[in-house]
Amino acid sequence: MAVIVSPTQLARELTGSPSSPHTPPTLLDVRWEPTGSLRPQGHGSPRHPGYDAAHLPGAVYIDLDTELAGPVGEGTGRHPLPDPQVFGAAMRRAGVRQGHPVVVYDGGLGWAAARAWWLLRWAGHEDVRVLDGGLAAWEGPLTGEVPRPPEGDFTPRPGSLPVLDADGAAALARTGVLLDARSGERYRGEVEPIDRVAGHIPGAVSAPTTENTAESVPGAFRPAAELAARFAALGIDADTEVGVYCGSGVSAAHEILALAVAGIDAALYPGSWSQWSADPSRPVATGPEPG
Repeated sequence: MAVIVSPTQLARELTGSPSSPHTPPTLLDVRWEPTGSLRPQGHGSPRHPGYDAAHLPGAVYIDLDTELAGPVGEGTGRHPLPDPQVFGAAMRRAGVRQGHPVVVYDGGLGWAAARAWWLLRWAGHEDVRVLDGGLAAWEGPLTGEVPRPPEGDFTPRPGSLPVLDADGAAALARTGVLLDARSGERYRGEVEPIDRVAGHIPGAVSAPTTENTAESVPGAFRPAAELAARFAALGIDADTEVGVYCGSGVSAAHEILALAVAGIDAALYPGSWSQWSADPSRPVATGPEPG
């Protein structure tokens, strides 16, 4: 099943074009600013200010920090997985239905949309795609009208996609391939703007998310064959056991989405470096990859 959708194809689906095999999907706007100010939206969670100005018609805003992540606690990492009941309530408010297609998008970076995609798939929804290139690539109509869709019926069933804990990530770095989706500078331990310690999980392979996207179309994924070649160069094929982490479990979802485009399954380490580095007993590696 496709995991991304082009703006052209989405436009066909939203207008009910006879050439489209899909029914019009439920749209989720997941724009996210890690340090930006958000405004109240009246549902107990904030809303990205850009959403009020312009969004795809019918798209419901979903907040990453409060609806796609749980509360931060000791040893959880910065974006722990949300409580399934909280996540399910947010999805039903947005009109998400079991068996009905969903398309998610963000401002163009792709991280937040990939997080929503991954969570819905992990929670058992089988038809979820990301708008390739996000809002920045969309050339169709936009609106400031906030929709009020009928309540959806989606009930999360967690466990449909694999996850790793810290011990599992450490083991996979020895027995398979554990990808570090952060920038190369953070992987090597040259800088660490957020977490307690700089460096990476021993045995992990550097694979920045910036290399998943095409230079010609900012934010859009490279073709599947190019992504497959990229991951093959990192020692991965369809039979490799793969895991991914990042700083807090958000950009790692983008890496898992890129792997899915290439036809490769991967597990997410949700706690990621923010959880790993907070534990002084965990080993830390620095410097470039061997060889």
